[in-house]
Amino acid sequence: MPIVNETKDLQENEKNSKDKKDKIEKDKDDSRDDSKRPSLTDEEIEKLDLKSEKVKKLEEQYKKETGGYAVWRNQITEAFKRWLKGEKIYTRDKERISLYVSDDTKDKWQEFINKHKDDFPSFSELIRQSVKTFIDDSDKAVNRLSKLDKRSISDISHDLKEPLTSIKGYSQFLFENDNYKSKLNEDIKDKLKNILDQSNLLENRIVNFLDNIKMQNHAYDILLIEDDLATIRLITSYFESKGYACKGVVSGSKGLEELGRAQPKVILLDIILPDLSGYDICKTIKSDKEFKKIPIYFLTAISGSEVERHLDDTKADGYILKPFNFSDFEIIFEILNK
Repeated sequence: MPIVNETKDLQENEKNSKDKKDKIEKDKDDSRDDSKRPSLTDEEIEKLDLKSEKVKKLEEQYKKETGGYAVWRNQITEAFKRWLKGEKIYTRDKERISLYVSDDTKDKWQEFINKHKDDFPSFSELIRQSVKTFIDDSDKAVNRLSKLDKRSISDISHDLKEPLTSIKGYSQFLFENDNYKSKLNEDIKDKLKNILDQSNLLENRIVNFLDNIKMQNHAYDILLIEDDLATIRLITSYFESKGYACKGVVSGSKGLEELGRAQPKVILLDIILPDLSGYDICKTIKSDKEFKKIPIYFLTAISGSEVERHLDDTKADGYILKPFNFSDFEIIFEILNK
């Protein structure tokens, strides 16, 4: 027995010695990698051209060292920015294994990861791939649905709503009719109420879904990007009374998303929005080859002198101040009637 124990101790010591040597070698490798890393300032990072060969080489070096993405949806990731500044970034070899398993199991898992790290994507990469696939598939689905004719959309609406109307009707009848309601126990009443609530929720989703398809099929004249619903209803109703279609959205991101679906003849753009600045949205649109010719008019409560200071750099075509008179929209009608 002592010999066996001594042998185990020797093996354990050899293993620990090997682990220390491996760690020393890894630290040396990390030091060599650190010496090769760039050391850029925030200003230099802002000026980087993501399409240049220099940046592409840096992206490859970063991904090789860390296993992470340098650019996601045309934006430099925060981790890549830190790496470009020369800061320490944890690599893909960092321990990611739960502490709830035994050390032996953990060692086996880590050994497998180190051996096959180039063959299997990380969880983060799988998530990114899944999100990208979902977005691509969603866009394809919307494009296919947007090509449906009015009759097809009407048939879909009927097929979806008819059984739902029956479910809602019978549930509501049982729930609200005194003759039946008194005979229902509390459990059944709760189930009926839940059916009604879920039916209303589903109906709203169907309506919104079908409305989005219909909007794809009908071009509109004016895109209104405005976060006040009362203002959207007022302006939309006004232009519709004059025979023009107006689409209102409540955020900058929704406006840019809508612009990708259909091109309006003119854009009315609030400056203070919940997510993006109207100035930045205007610059984005005017810098795009496909959309830059669309006239953009700011619709804002900011003082005229302040707005005029930004007309040149945003390339906006003009502005209308709140509170407005309907006569202020004469310039918009001139554009629509061209």
